[in-house]
Formats: sequence, C-alpha cells, structure tokens
Amino acid sequence: MESSAITTIFLPLALGIIMLGLGLSLTLEDFKRVVKFPKVILIGLFCQMIILPIACFLIAKGFGLPPELAVGLMLLAASPGGSTANLFSHLANGDVALNISLTAFNSILSILMLPLIVNFSLDYFMESGQVVPLQFKKIIEVFAIVLVPVGIGMVVNAKKPSISLKLEKPVKIISAVFLVLIIVSAIIKEKAHIVEYFQQVGLPALLFNVLSLCVGYFIPRLLKIEKKQSIAIGMEIGIHNGTMAIFIATTVLNNSVMSIPPAIYSLIMFFTAGIFGYIVSRKTA
Repeated sequence: MESSAITTIFLPLALGIIMLGLGLSLTLEDFKRVVKFPKVILIGLFCQMIILPIACFLIAKGFGLPPELAVGLMLLAASPGGSTANLFSHLANGDVALNISLTAFNSILSILMLPLIVNFSLDYFMESGQVVPLQFKKIIEVFAIVLVPVGIGMVVNAKKPSISLKLEKPVKIISAVFLVLIIVSAIIKEKAHIVEYFQQVGLPALLFNVLSLCVGYFIPRLLKIEKKQSIAIGMEIGIHNGTMAIFIATTVLNNSVMSIPPAIYSLIMFFTAGIFGYIVSRKTA
C-alpha cells in the first residue's frame, strides 16, 4: 500500500510540481532562441542526446553493472536536464536563459529519445522476456505529467507575471523538498541492499556525473562557444532530471532497483556541480 501510494500519487505530484516550477520561468522567447543561436542549441542537444547515452553505456559495460542497475543508469542518460541546472548555472555565472531553453527543448525531444534509449537498454542488459519494453503510449502518459504543468506555468507567466514571480521561489523550495523525499523513499525501499548497490553503482554514477559536466563544458569550448554559454550547457547536461528517471523506473517499469542509480546520482550531483561551478567560474575565459 505504501509503495503504491508513493508511485501512484506522490511521484506524479512531485514531478508535476517540479515541472510547474520550470514553466513559471519559461516564455515563448526561450523557444525562439534556437533560431537566434542555432549552433549553441544544437551543440548542447548533440552532447545531451548522442554523446551522453554512448558514454553511459560504455561506463555500465566497463564496470560490469548488474542488469537492473545498468538500465537504471541508462535512464539518467535518457532523461532531460533538471530545473536545478538553472540555479547552479546562475551561481557559476552561466547563461541561465540558455539553460531554460535547453531544458525546454530537451524535455520535448526526450519524448522521442527516451523510449529508444530505454528499450535498447532493456533489450541489451536484461534477459529476453524478463521485462516488458517501454511502450510509446507510456511515454506519452509520462510526458503528459511533464508537459501539462510546464504549459500551465507558461500561461501563468505570460498572463500574470506578478503571480509567477511570487510562486517561483516557494515552488522551487517545494521541488527541492520533494526531490529529497523521492531520493530517501527510493533508498528506503531498497534498504536491505542499499550498501551493496552503493558499492556497485556509486563510482559509475560519480564518473558519469563528472563526465557529463565535462562533456557539456569542454566540447562547446573546443567548438568556440563563449564561456557563459559553455557553463550553461555543462550544468544542463550534468544535472539530470532524477525525479523523472525514478518515476519511470518505479511507475512505468515497476522496478525499484532501477531507481537506485538515479537516486545516488541525484545525491552526488549537487556536490560535483557545486565544485565544478566554482572551478569553471574562476577560470579565465
């Protein structure tokens, strides 16, 4: 009963509130930015959609992760950036407007990419017939929970910006609290094996997190993207929507073990993103 309440009520509510917070900070200009800065947006999306899944797959293979933990890690690679990236980008003097635009585009493109990456992972890592592939219909249901709150937030922001401004801070606080509770609930559910899971997936999750941050920052820099925008891409790619990954693992795939890598990653990323932001913000452009 407890786990059912968490997966059917608490997780969708938490994901909805987090995405509402994103919508409150979005305007149509954020979507028009792809026309103004196509190179920057395309580089960010290429890193997110192509490089990261390949890197994550190689990490899962290289560490020989158990199948369920490997799929759980791949769930992170398939998930878009989290709204927390905006905060870390701001603290590191990144281009926050670019962060918001990338999050918006990533969330939409993930509708197509997420089932492809997750189904490949299920087929590769799990034994045949052990799991039901992720159906496109299920993905539409997930993104209804994601995109509807974003749309509501955008309408509020457009029609009543004063209300949006007042709601933005409390919604961010509630989102942070929900994220902590989700991580804690995922860990508690697997408490009998959590030490073993940390030993198995802790280092791969850390490596994937650091690699994500570095890919997001250094590849744009190599391609002559300015520093503020490179910081934004680094944060966007390094801070994944762990809530969505946990939601898909526990609700869509009905497998709590797969939620452990996103939970561990979500704990790690706050520290690594803070350190990374401090380092890159101090480097000369």
